[in-house]
Amino acid sequence: MNIVFVIDQVYRHGGIERVLSIKANYFSALKDHKVYIITTEQKQHKACYYFNDAIVFEDLNINYKRNKSYFHPINVLKIPKHINKTKQVLKRIKPDVVVVCSHSVDTYFMPFINKTIPKVKEFHFSKFIETAYRQTSNKSKKKYFLRFADFVESKYNTLVVLNKDEASYYKTNNVKIIPNPLTFYPTTVSEVSQPVVISAGRIAPVKRFDILIDIWELVHKKNKDWQLHIYGTGDLSYIKTLQKKIEDKQLTNSLLLKGPTNHIQNKMLSSSLFVMTSENECFPLVLLEAQACGLPIVSFDCPHGPRNIINDDNGILIPVNDNEAFANSLIHLMLHKNLLISMGKNARINANNFNVEKVMTLWSEMFNEVVLDKN
Repeated sequence: MNIVFVIDQVYRHGGIERVLSIKANYFSALKDHKVYIITTEQKQHKACYYFNDAIVFEDLNINYKRNKSYFHPINVLKIPKHINKTKQVLKRIKPDVVVVCSHSVDTYFMPFINKTIPKVKEFHFSKFIETAYRQTSNKSKKKYFLRFADFVESKYNTLVVLNKDEASYYKTNNVKIIPNPLTFYPTTVSEVSQPVVISAGRIAPVKRFDILIDIWELVHKKNKDWQLHIYGTGDLSYIKTLQKKIEDKQLTNSLLLKGPTNHIQNKMLSSSLFVMTSENECFPLVLLEAQACGLPIVSFDCPHGPRNIINDDNGILIPVNDNEAFANSLIHLMLHKNLLISMGKNARINANNFNVEKVMTLWSEMFNEVVLDKN
């Protein structure tokens, strides 16, 4: 089977890129499978995650201006070239199935080109963010665009979403639920003995690290022995805002912005708790990674990812925006080592439910279905 994955790039650290590396490596190792990855703006950078040498990369060199909307004139003018180059590459490769990974321009034209090839679109963001626009009575441009998006989605052979809550947002009958696969399952686990709380992710307002600083201020007032380490990179202006807030609250000795790391597994194994304060999530891979390392998790119960990973046995879900409850839960866990240990053990067990073999079996079955339907 020839499989084409379509993504904007694979040189930036991110959940989509990491999951793609797992899927592509898995299928490229199977007999009679060939994997291709088509990018639009790789710009000759090296991939930030490991990809098997058997995988064929092809960059279309479209290079959209990422600091502008895809519908800005400077980007719209690039779309015809993007469509034509994609058509040519797919005609040459003759794939059995095409998977659109990232949510960019190709999402909207892929079902309408090379129509004999089955097309799959996977979603890594929560449709919850569209709810307000869909419910408003105003006939806004956004509302009309969402109707167009619904039409496009109906033309894919399959839409892959990450959890059952997300599936309820789609208006078509071509939805399949396949969670993200676990990226690692270390042989050792955290001893939950280090006074370190860890968080990690893209540094952007949607992750609400500013709220996490407020929560940590409450924790620090009652427990000055622990530190909070935040790993990740992203919006430079937001990072500066966070650092200033840390300094203003005099938390520089206990709350550290550690920047990006290629060794998040080791960082987790050297910590005792993981925290998440996002505004919304779809299926946060970093939570599975934390559980694989034996870490209990405290997270806001935001739509909709955390509740599909965390339960009362392995972590604590906090009502959104209840900073005091969040802080009190952290303090409680810090004071009760036995509870940390038991939750950590349960977290490790839960993570194994998402191991690569189990999840990739679901992908294999789905590919076989769409190819059989075509034939």
